Amino acid sequence: MRIFFLDQSGKPGGAELCLIDIAKPYSHHALVGLFADGPFKDLLQQNHIPVEVLATQAIPVRKESSLVQGLKSLGQLAPLITKVIKKAREYDLIYANTQKALVVGALASFFSPRPLVYHLHDILSTEHFSQTNLRIAINLANRFASLVIANSQASKIAFIQAGGCSDIIEVVYNGFDPKNYQTDESDISKLQEKLGLEGKFVVGHFSRLAPWKGQHILIDALAKCPQEVIAILVGDALFGEQDYVQKLHQQVAELGLENRVKFLGFRSDIPQLMAACNLVAHTSTSPEPFGRVIVEAMLCGKPVVAAKAGGVMELVEHGLNGFLVTPGEPQELAQVIITCLQETEITATIANNAKTTASRRFDVATINQQIAQLLSHRF
Repeated sequence: MRIFFLDQSGKPGGAELCLIDIAKPYSHHALVGLFADGPFKDLLQQNHIPVEVLATQAIPVRKESSLVQGLKSLGQLAPLITKVIKKAREYDLIYANTQKALVVGALASFFSPRPLVYHLHDILSTEHFSQTNLRIAINLANRFASLVIANSQASKIAFIQAGGCSDIIEVVYNGFDPKNYQTDESDISKLQEKLGLEGKFVVGHFSRLAPWKGQHILIDALAKCPQEVIAILVGDALFGEQDYVQKLHQQVAELGLENRVKFLGFRSDIPQLMAACNLVAHTSTSPEPFGRVIVEAMLCGKPVVAAKAGGVMELVEHGLNGFLVTPGEPQELAQVIITCLQETEITATIANNAKTTASRRFDVATINQQIAQLLSHRF
């Protein structure tokens, strides 16, 4: 099957990393069309996946955009849509991996004409999207998509509750290659030494720096923990969220935690950094569609504490393969951190359980097989 994948981003977020794994098996007869240039294009090329940047300027529509803002962008979208329609005729299927890709892909599907698949990586609710964008996504999916693949039951339920057709949506979790999370002890020791982590209990947070990702909650929790507990924040602001980064630095200073919080920015050595942690924290304030970081930490054999909402509850069983806390509650989070610091044997058992279940449930080969079966049955 020849597949024309579409993605709006030039930067590698969770949806983009997922797309690499999905596109790999089709790389000899597929193309990934991007709506922006950037490091994601380089990642695709490194994985020998054909890629082409289809737009010369970014689409100025965001999740919270109004109808007026959306209509204004249509003029800019016209050349991109024309190009996508022309390319789509060379392929059997259009695979839209993001919401902006759905808008362009739906129009291309109508005019090419080629069937459309929409991979849903979001919880479609007013917590994350404007009412206008929600209606557009649901209506386009219902009208043009032959198949919607949701990355969790939580994403599927939100889609249906927002008005999406229940007979076109299937759940397929994100896939991971366990081999990518095997690390060398000597590399980890060097990394710990380089970052000044030796002799400390390290809590890692891996996410872009954004208010809803909740780094401020971890910093508040840290202030309630013993001095040997420190935090590393891995990730950077992506979508004009520099104000939040400044607030985080200010919060650290006000709490006197300058020596206990390290901002590491964007990093490519995630498995090694996770292996250097004693605990990985997920602190999103709104329901997470899936939670890649949680599975990655599990595959690294690290215990996870996660905010109890959305797709996270499909990944973590409290006390068995991780810990769940109420979103936005630093006191609860601090208590789990202290428990992990003190109850090392129980925590190690939980981490081992997590690694076993994650390796079995989210192996990329199994996930790709599920997607291939869906595509072959529908098209």
